[in-house]
Amino acid sequence: MTRVVSKYFNRAADILNLDPNYRLILGLPSRELAVNLPVQLDSGEIHIFPGYRVQHHVAMGPMQGGLRYRPDLTLDDLRALALWATLTAAVADVPFGGSMGGIVCDPSTMSSQELERLTRRYVVEILDIIGTERDILSPDFSTDQQVMAWIMDTYSMHARQTVTAIVTGKPLELGGSHGSHESIGYGVWCLLDAALKHLGRQPTQTSVAIQGAGRRGGSAAVLLHEAGYNVIAITDSGGGVYRPDGLNIPDVLDYFTRTGSLAGYKEADALTDAELLSLDCDVLVPAYLQNQITADNVKNLRCRILCEAAYGASTSEASEVLDNSDIYVIPAIMGESGGIIVRYFEWVQNRIGFRWRRHIVLERLRDRVVAMYRNVVKVGEEHSVSLREASYILGVQHMGRDLSLRGIYA
Repeated sequence: MTRVVSKYFNRAADILNLDPNYRLILGLPSRELAVNLPVQLDSGEIHIFPGYRVQHHVAMGPMQGGLRYRPDLTLDDLRALALWATLTAAVADVPFGGSMGGIVCDPSTMSSQELERLTRRYVVEILDIIGTERDILSPDFSTDQQVMAWIMDTYSMHARQTVTAIVTGKPLELGGSHGSHESIGYGVWCLLDAALKHLGRQPTQTSVAIQGAGRRGGSAAVLLHEAGYNVIAITDSGGGVYRPDGLNIPDVLDYFTRTGSLAGYKEADALTDAELLSLDCDVLVPAYLQNQITADNVKNLRCRILCEAAYGASTSEASEVLDNSDIYVIPAIMGESGGIIVRYFEWVQNRIGFRWRRHIVLERLRDRVVAMYRNVVKVGEEHSVSLREASYILGVQHMGRDLSLRGIYA
């Protein structure tokens, strides 16, 4: 992932003729913390879990970023994700810097009690570098509202007061925001509506294939289905389903919720990830993990629009091929924007002690996503580059501007 973000970051810096000193500062994290987390398992055994927090850039405001639990997590991945988070905030005009954290573990093999002990120990170990004006945590892969609640409670116990703004994506009952769960999916819907309008296409004549049935892909599928898009395929880690005349998305996702998998769904044909990526469709939405579109399969894509809803969905080699193809690519910096916008809204609501109604959150989200799309398109036309390159140019320009205005403390 680092290769992808570094390549396009440096390409944008070249186009902008960015000051070499600023390029050096903005291209590296401002802080990295590695911790070892001793946790007592239910068996009584003590296990040491490696944990990390990478904080990229602070000039635009407090840092904000996800927390993921994965057995294959690397510090290099977190560096890339923190930079992407900063770029997304910059492109979406959100006053946050980017950060990212994670713990090397396999949550599927751990009990809820073990995960709670692990989460609380992680918070204690990073306590000195997080805060409502420093670094705010949010859910990512294998973390959810419950994990955010544990983090908020642990931080609050040490602060001796309830501090809701230390996390976003938490339960509504504990200060969460309406629209948080579907924020990335809603952002994808807004982007596709804006793109179709720009390209002169109609939603009701648009077929969609989605990789991922969770918070990102599942919420996008529901919203697109309700808006009249023809969602013909969706996959998860255990398989997928396909129906050329359109899936009954509420029924599909109800089955997924009940069984934990799409495998065995009887009302559509079975489908693998590889088959989904090569489907003939108008829109393909990879909304799962990184490195899904590679040098090996990129030439098999038969979509007209690719809307990335996961950072690093396309590898460096695949991105290069896509840049020179006829596929209209909406990059992850834009596709992930709905999440960071609503996280900002939640943080603001926590700080003022007032909750906005759901329609207000979603209306403000749509306004920002549409404005972002128009800004990126304008930059792309000015520099005669793709949306991917334009989004990096806009993000690096914003980051460089803020750093220039603040100056370098020495």
